[in-house]
Amino acid sequence: MAALVRPREGRMIGGVCAGLARRFGTSASTMRVIFVVSCLLPGPQFVLYLALWALLPSEKSASSATAW
Repeated sequence: MAALVRPREGRMIGGVCAGLARRFGTSASTMRVIFVVSCLLPGPQFVLYLALWALLPSEKSASSATAW
C-alpha cells in the first residue's frame, strides 16, 4: 500500500481526496464523490478534511527525494 501523503499531481484543492484514493487503491474522482455525498450526512466531514489537509505531509518532489 502507498503511504498516506498528499500527492503533488492530481490535486484539486488540498490533495486530501487524491491521497486517500491512492492509499486505498481507487480513483480520485470516486473519492471526491464519496466525500461530497458524505457531506450531505450529519457529521464533521468538512472539519476532518481540513484537519487532514493540515496534518498530512505533502509528497516530496522527485528532485528533492534524490538530492543527497
